[in-house]
Amino acid sequence: MTLPPKPSTPRPEYPRPDRDRSARWLNLNGAWDFAADGYEGPITVPFAWESRASGVRRTWLERGTYRRTVTAPAAWAGARVVLSFGAVHHRAVVRVDGVTVGEHTGGYESFDFDVTGLLAPGVPALLEVEVHAPADKRAIAHGKQRSIPRDDYDGVSFTPTSGIWQTVWLEARGRTYAESVVLRGDSLTGIDVTVVLAGDAPAGAAVTAAADTGESIALTADDRGVAKGRIEIRDPRRWSPADPHLYRVEVRTGEGDAADAVTATTGLRRFEARGEALYLNGERIYLRGVLDQGYWPDTGLTAPDAAALLRDLELARGLGYNLVRKHLKFEEPLWLHEADRTGMLVWAEPACPSRYSPEAAAAFEAQLPAMVERDGNHPSIVIWGLYNEEWGLDWDIPGSAARAEAAAHAYERLRELDATRPIVENSGWSHVRTDLLDWHYYEPDLGEWAAAVARLASGEQEAFPVRLGPDFTVDKSLYGDPAFPRSGVPIVNSEYGEGFTSLERAWHLRWETQELRRHDRFAGYVYTEFADVEHEAAGLLDADRRPKDWGGAVPADVNADTVLVLDLVPLAAGADIAPPAAPFGLDVHVSHHGPESAAGTVQAAWVPAGTPVGTAVPPAQAATEPVKAEPFRLSPAARLTVPAHAGPGRLLVWLADDEGRVLARAFLDAAEVEPPNRRGARPGEFADAPRPGLD
Repeated sequence: MTLPPKPSTPRPEYPRPDRDRSARWLNLNGAWDFAADGYEGPITVPFAWESRASGVRRTWLERGTYRRTVTAPAAWAGARVVLSFGAVHHRAVVRVDGVTVGEHTGGYESFDFDVTGLLAPGVPALLEVEVHAPADKRAIAHGKQRSIPRDDYDGVSFTPTSGIWQTVWLEARGRTYAESVVLRGDSLTGIDVTVVLAGDAPAGAAVTAAADTGESIALTADDRGVAKGRIEIRDPRRWSPADPHLYRVEVRTGEGDAADAVTATTGLRRFEARGEALYLNGERIYLRGVLDQGYWPDTGLTAPDAAALLRDLELARGLGYNLVRKHLKFEEPLWLHEADRTGMLVWAEPACPSRYSPEAAAAFEAQLPAMVERDGNHPSIVIWGLYNEEWGLDWDIPGSAARAEAAAHAYERLRELDATRPIVENSGWSHVRTDLLDWHYYEPDLGEWAAAVARLASGEQEAFPVRLGPDFTVDKSLYGDPAFPRSGVPIVNSEYGEGFTSLERAWHLRWETQELRRHDRFAGYVYTEFADVEHEAAGLLDADRRPKDWGGAVPADVNADTVLVLDLVPLAAGADIAPPAAPFGLDVHVSHHGPESAAGTVQAAWVPAGTPVGTAVPPAQAATEPVKAEPFRLSPAARLTVPAHAGPGRLLVWLADDEGRVLARAFLDAAEVEPPNRRGARPGEFADAPRPGLD
């Protein structure tokens, strides 16, 4: 097969399908001149200078200057010309023909400058971007980028992302144009529209906003250039994962050649907490999420191409997830638009600093208006996150009133900007003001995991151990404020997973997830993680998005609407139980999150070890009495009498309805488990330990 040639311009696609001006734009990605300390030569935009794809591949450069000649198309004569940046880390000073057109600080935000007076259509000009990317990132938002000095969490940090790392482009706009278009569909019957105008004459300008279903409104901007109104939809169609319907709204202002038009997209959807449950458009929903850090091997935080970026959503869906927690990164609008289009829920969050100061807290909050303005139209975003695990708060919300106030203040600031979504002020623990009570818990002992999860669900336990460093384990409480209510707020585990090998991790995925599904009080979970990143090999997929050895586990079964919950603590990865010499009883429950009840019988059969789980089920060798699971309520136990089995084998377990359709699957691997080999131990250690093998 002959593959099509790669485009000469990297990332050639229009970067803002959610706010479309692609009729008149010019991509500036590709080869630029680049000068930095110890380097002078070409660089490929939009890849960070640390990345292989940039052609530079230099880490710890703190300053660099990009240059290239640009020419706006002559056909844009009479229009306003806007220079746009997807993201530049960390501080950018932009010049055209030596004249500074603007500065921007913040490595994850999109920004633009109106360069109409300096970049005449048809006339070449020198574009220069001077970047400062501090090696010491502790006081700036940088997420998982490594810092010198090291962060508290350096062990889970990665290669920095410095310089231009998202698409750069030019757009032609009208003489008076929509600088911002904010759409909200949480009324479920109409689209609330807020347009902020810029350019020649924003005040008093006439604006029309027309939905692609035919409804439109005529607005007049106030003296600040702001126009507001609502488009009432005659036959509203709600956005949901099952029906991700989007509305396209064209916003126009001006007449003739001076007119401006932009098409923004949104959906009619409402996501809210009611008591301890979550609801989408008035229907209860359970979050089955996966944490995705958005890194690629050769390109860092920048996706190598649009296909790779969008495929991640398809892969996450194939693993059974209905939500992606995009971790410590404003992901590209292209990805968010695809989440909108395909019905994937998103938990979005900014990058954190790593050391507290009032200045660092202010810099963290400074990202929030840009985050909400750029991404708030996306119906897929159902949760806003803020701080993560007290990073930037020195792991000390409970012991520091200033740090607790920083978390609470960030919550209030984000609530001012957008009150249409739940907000998590500090993901993981130590909550002081939040709409979701989320928690991160990593526990290698599955028996202890099951017991601790049960105690957390009942409220008997509030704290859990957290390993903050190789020699530093602390107890973290769900609550950072004694006054925080102990009930009435949805509880979501937003990080879990264990195991050293891929086999062990898949084993933990199976058993840890079933324990979360056992307890109806929980509103969802987020597994860590989607794909490996550099040294962090916790992904279900490797860094190139290839499936690992899951030891027979099928993540889509583990994360299904309907799952089986087995009353059993397994022995080891690959050996859930020893081969049973006699029949034994196994209690099985059904957890079901569909709109209607699920009913059937739990059936089981032995098959050879390693038999694929997702194949057609064999004739049943055992079955329970009928069992029925109501939505969001764990069913009573159904007793399954498992036949004896000699030697290694796999017990397939499934729920089948009256017509024989398989509604849920699980399995047990039976194999011998040897005791750990302690031969050669130091004198006095493991003296009574069994000695496997021949003496």
